[in-house]
Amino acid sequence: MTTTTRPGFSTWPALRYRDARGAIAYLTDVLGFEAVAVYGEGDRVEHAELRWTGSGGAPGGVMLGSVREDSTISGLPAGVGAVYLAVDDDTIEAIFDRARQSAGRIVEALREEDHGGRGFTVIDPEGVHWSLGTYVGHVG
Repeated sequence: MTTTTRPGFSTWPALRYRDARGAIAYLTDVLGFEAVAVYGEGDRVEHAELRWTGSGGAPGGVMLGSVREDSTISGLPAGVGAVYLAVDDDTIEAIFDRARQSAGRIVEALREEDHGGRGFTVIDPEGVHWSLGTYVGHVG
């Protein structure tokens, strides 16, 4: 396996799912992640990496896998977490439309944010909160 070091800021939250393959399908089909690595047999996912390039190609993504006792995060319950994704202004409405039609639950509709930009929040089928917005923060 080759690893590449890139300059800049990159974050990779790690999540556990009871149905990791279903989570991968939801995150790629609805939110727009790209599955770049999925390891495991059958329904079990030992490790998956989903790349996020929704805001100007900034590096980052999520790592996820099936619930398993030998994981370093085995003490965390499945379906717990809250992740913010910075998205380009020209794609947020399309992602919001897919989220509204998905098995997820919209908890905050697409709106203007007090701190700038637009955003919304959806809870995926296992309970992880995904907030998406055009606000990119004050990194750098």
